[in-house]
Amino acid sequence: MRGSADGRGSDFLMKKQLRASVADGCRKIMLSKSTIEHVLGSATTGQLSFLGDVLAMELSSRDASRKARLIKHASFPVLKTFDGYDFSGVRFPGSFTKDQMLSLDFIADRKTIVFYGGCGSGKTHAMTALGLSACSRGYRTRFTTVSQLLTRLSEAKMNGCLEKMFEDIGKDDLLLLDELCYLPVDRESAQLLFRVVSESYERKALVITTNLPFSEWGRLFTDEQLAAAIIDRIVHHGHLIATGERDWRLEHSLMKDNSQFVEKGGES
Repeated sequence: MRGSADGRGSDFLMKKQLRASVADGCRKIMLSKSTIEHVLGSATTGQLSFLGDVLAMELSSRDASRKARLIKHASFPVLKTFDGYDFSGVRFPGSFTKDQMLSLDFIADRKTIVFYGGCGSGKTHAMTALGLSACSRGYRTRFTTVSQLLTRLSEAKMNGCLEKMFEDIGKDDLLLLDELCYLPVDRESAQLLFRVVSESYERKALVITTNLPFSEWGRLFTDEQLAAAIIDRIVHHGHLIATGERDWRLEHSLMKDNSQFVEKGGES
């Protein structure tokens, strides 16, 4: 008798767990409340188990499709993760740790990260890895070099669809701006860049890569006041992460045995 009672108790607990799992799955695929109540009130334990498996498969498929769409929208030039990434030369500020960065909480908090370092020091790799991780968590992400973005914005302005482009950028949760201040920026481009940063400020997260300290940004803009305004909005809710000067690309280059030739530009 005791074994029979234990069996009934186990069956009851199993059905209760299955009902909770099925109810959660039904809500996630947005079935109506009345349909969910009908399923939970009519289905046997075996039917609930089967339905739970079907719902899990459907939700997994939807999640994979959504991640694929987000990655496609992000337009990463190359997909990179933090697997094998060497953090030994990376310096984090005291108020922002590596674990905090990897948690991606800065996206929900609409903060900014600036990766600053020399050529080949891993800035773009780290930014791409963060963006890919953001896509896997369901965040709408956009990757672009600053020069590409400014070209597209200028073309949109000439074609009368600038506002539409800004509206589309406004839907992103995370904007990745690669190679800021690598090239001089004319006044019109500086104004467009200011608008991008200004409209992102406290509305979305930004990740930026640059090889110049803030003190040198002004010389690449024709308008020093615009440069100061851009820096002000980046710094206010921003974290500066220094990736150093070590050139990982050169160290792992197929030409590494001729690094002296590469660095000096060749010998006669």
